[in-house]
Amino acid sequence: MKVLAQIVSVVLHPLLVTTYLVLVFRFFMPGFLLVSQDNMNVIVAFVFLLTFILPTANLLVLRFFGNISSLTLYHRGERLTPFIFIGLIYVVATLFFFWRLSFLVNLNKVMLIVTVMIGIATVVTLFFKISIHSLAMGGVAGILLPFNQANETGALLVPTAVALALTGAVMSARLALHAHTFREVWHGAWVGLLIGITGVILLF
Repeated sequence: MKVLAQIVSVVLHPLLVTTYLVLVFRFFMPGFLLVSQDNMNVIVAFVFLLTFILPTANLLVLRFFGNISSLTLYHRGERLTPFIFIGLIYVVATLFFFWRLSFLVNLNKVMLIVTVMIGIATVVTLFFKISIHSLAMGGVAGILLPFNQANETGALLVPTAVALALTGAVMSARLALHAHTFREVWHGAWVGLLIGITGVILLF
């Protein structure tokens, strides 16, 4: 059981969910991204680089220099510094998208919502610990839900249902690994869900 929970936690790592979200739009609602099919792979790779590779490298550097004791960031006190650095990376990435890739209007707005999630997660961490895994997956579900309602073709129905199911799977996995309490995973999921829904309503 713990092995499965560990696999779920790794595969659905918070730093990967932005790339997954872009892939969902690519395959199920490609017109939304306003990107030609020829350039789609480049955009996905770019998102992966900025939202996963660079933040992961930052965590490895912090671990190497002893700023954090583990990449799992189990203790709340160790989370603040990595979250700040990762948040800055996402802010710079989002500003870059708005500045240099301004034609990707919808993708830029999604990036902004994700960056706001990280900012709020950082602020929340000042006071208490929540599950960032749950927040990230809840955020994906929160972003997809309004689009699913607005899309008459039902193209996002399956991805939305899968996102909700995976949110539950992530919450269960974090509990099985004793990485969080029920309250921490529950709060994380709801915070992500509310930010995702509110962001889409306000920006789209």
